[in-house]
Amino acid sequence: MSENVQLPALGESVTEGTVTRWLKSVGDRVEVDEPLLEVSTDKVDTEIPSPVAGTLQQILVEEDETVEVGANLAVIGEGDAAPAAEAPQAEEKAEPEPEAAPEPQAEAPAAAEEPAAEAAPATEEPAAQGGGDGSGTEVALPALGESVTEGTVTRWLKAVGDSVEVDEPLLEVSTDKVDTEIPSPVAGTLQKILVEEDETVEVGAALALIGSGAAPAAEPADKPAEPAKAPEPVGAPEPAPAAPAEEKPAPQAEEKPAPKADEKPAASEAPAPAAPAPAAPAASAPAAGKGSYLTPLVRKLAAEKGVDVSTIEGTGVGGRIRKEDVLAAAEKAAAPAAAPASSAPAAAPKAPAAVPPVSPLRGTTEKMSRLRKIVAERMVEALHTQAQLTTVVEVDVTKVAKLRAKAKESFKAREGANLTYLPFYTLAAIEALKAYPKVNASIDPEKGEITYHPAENVGIAVDTERGLVVPVIKNAGDLNLAGIARQIGDLGARTRANKVGPDELSGATFTITNTGSGGALIDTPIVPGGQVAILGTGTITKKPAVVTGPDGEETIAIRQFAYLFLSYDHRLVDGADAARFLTAIKNRIEEAAFESEVGL
Repeated sequence: MSENVQLPALGESVTEGTVTRWLKSVGDRVEVDEPLLEVSTDKVDTEIPSPVAGTLQQILVEEDETVEVGANLAVIGEGDAAPAAEAPQAEEKAEPEPEAAPEPQAEAPAAAEEPAAEAAPATEEPAAQGGGDGSGTEVALPALGESVTEGTVTRWLKAVGDSVEVDEPLLEVSTDKVDTEIPSPVAGTLQKILVEEDETVEVGAALALIGSGAAPAAEPADKPAEPAKAPEPVGAPEPAPAAPAEEKPAPQAEEKPAPKADEKPAASEAPAPAAPAPAAPAASAPAAGKGSYLTPLVRKLAAEKGVDVSTIEGTGVGGRIRKEDVLAAAEKAAAPAAAPASSAPAAAPKAPAAVPPVSPLRGTTEKMSRLRKIVAERMVEALHTQAQLTTVVEVDVTKVAKLRAKAKESFKAREGANLTYLPFYTLAAIEALKAYPKVNASIDPEKGEITYHPAENVGIAVDTERGLVVPVIKNAGDLNLAGIARQIGDLGARTRANKVGPDELSGATFTITNTGSGGALIDTPIVPGGQVAILGTGTITKKPAVVTGPDGEETIAIRQFAYLFLSYDHRLVDGADAARFLTAIKNRIEEAAFESEVGL
């Protein structure tokens, strides 16, 4: 008896997902709750476990294919179901092999190992379709995120005829949530590319066909065999591919024998000096990648930055080198390089250290990622559907700064979280939300209703490599300062590592963005859809200010200030409401009565 594996609900408002990687192949044995595939939504990437034990009989949704929640992903049945389906595969290859020339002989033993009891017509139909059991395994577009229904092939990392290993990156795909590599679900040879670069397909669409190692050599034999089934036409094309096969090693033999010039052409001295030139790249090629696969993007970036990838420890899956590793290595190399450059000319003026390096994107054109497209659409929609404006207040954070300096070490040792300024702002904002629920509300213009939320679900904007992502602290009103600090640290780290769940990225009733972490004084953030306000925090600066002492005397002192700015939907929140809300936060921060919260 077989059972379908369906795409489960992966979070609030998640309607679809993209299969990013199959962890099992057709015919593999799976246990209950064993990871079966990886699915990506616009909120999270996660593994889908097998609901039953059995054999993976059929994959219904290929990698990079997007389907709706509840769609069938695969079929799992009894243990002997998959091998029975594989028998025709072996038989189909076993039939042409007796007629084939030397190349298919390597497959003959493999084909002979499996039973060939089924009729030939049953195996010819799948082969004619270009996929399925007879000719290889289809690689499909997996679900790559919540509400992700399609993806665009940005780059093929392998060409037809190339050999691929299991989980080796096969192509790069871009969606509205993430740009990612699609690995090969099986080992074999890339027989056919079904979706070209810059082409957009729906989740589940077949992207490529991967077969056995000798399949590409057998394809020319199959194609001429279609017009005429007689042995003569089938045999005729087989020597033809054999001839080019001999021609390919020929140029390679001319290039590689260069280092071995003294073995064959003893009298020829010209190839001998040329031997070191090919030998150098040949020796550096394996060392460059440390045995790991490098994407064309990484190779190009390393060449532009002048980075030797053999010296880099990859942080990707399986130790694979990512572009972030190359950029980090380039920054490290630039730091020591700047010193000798400035010290070399003793009399020359010192080079300005504040000049940023030239970006490799300068002068280039690239396609907009789907994540950036979605962000753009939602921001424009928010601006077009809300009456947004911003109010700003200046806050003296000197007392909080002193309190933080005293307690941050003991706080981290006790709570396991960094005591930054953001938890103070967040706690003060939550207390103000409880006092002014207008700011923690939502509007339904169609029903003409306003909902004042019973809980404070605070979204914290996080800057990631993929773009801006907003995880949510649920029921933040029930947390103290330490709990908020732990949540901010945990959610921020997992968001940057793309390990947050879909439920953690939805349901915010109010959002905070810390643009001050980048050095900005003031910003005018856009209110997210479904909310009526977003709080921004600016960077902290020191400046002289008039301070009133305990006896009422006024003096000038150096104080630390920051701007807090609130963008809000004027359909519900008035300027006076915004001012009262910000003033409540300002008073709480300037009072700085957080001693018990930080353990002092």
